[in-house]
Amino acid sequence: MSIPANIAEGRRQKSEKEFSRFLGYALNSTSELEYHLIVAHDTKAIPETDFVSLITQTITVRKMLYGLLKRLSFPSTDSKPQRTVPH
Repeated sequence: MSIPANIAEGRRQKSEKEFSRFLGYALNSTSELEYHLIVAHDTKAIPETDFVSLITQTITVRKMLYGLLKRLSFPSTDSKPQRTVPH
């Protein structure tokens, strides 16, 4: 729950830099979740199939967060600037 909560909270910040900070928190939460999943697996609290599915989803989310952070750090130069229409 903390991953999407950090993303949502960060999006409400006043700058992209602050948003990036909260994305970093969300990214850290993926590591925490991964740890909890490993412990649950090792203690046999969840079946192997659930572990594999959940760890795969966690890794996918982590990659998406890295991509978003990278995009915020290095904005695309491909996009054209918006033109304003003179009044």
